[in-house]
Amino acid sequence: MHELSIAAAVVERAQETARAHGAASVDAVRLRVGELSGVVGDALRFSFRLAAEGTALAGAELIVEEVPARAACDGCDAEFAVGSPPRLWCPRCERPAARLLAGRELELIGVQLAQPDDVRPPDREPCPVAPRSAGREEDA
Repeated sequence: MHELSIAAAVVERAQETARAHGAASVDAVRLRVGELSGVVGDALRFSFRLAAEGTALAGAELIVEEVPARAACDGCDAEFAVGSPPRLWCPRCERPAARLLAGRELELIGVQLAQPDDVRPPDREPCPVAPRSAGREEDA
């Protein structure tokens, strides 16, 4: 199960990012995972929770953007979905795909750092109290 080693590397890199920015914890991590990367999404999510325990990422959300596999044919310039299991033959001219355009990605694309508890929005004027309805009396 190589997802555990991938998750551990993601946690390590996200912790480095948090330390570099002075953040105590991480709220979310965003990954791009290609359809042909060999990574099983559910196994990666499970492994991420395990790897994050006891770290600045404990309780952080793992957001996985799945990238469909696409290929290109040099014979007819067609671009097409490869699918899984991959079909690497051009559906238009039946030649083998010349290039894989997308689908092998495994990228850490974002780390959302937690905001410190003591950060407050700037002071604003208080909202005025709504006037009481006219013609309505209340006992004091």
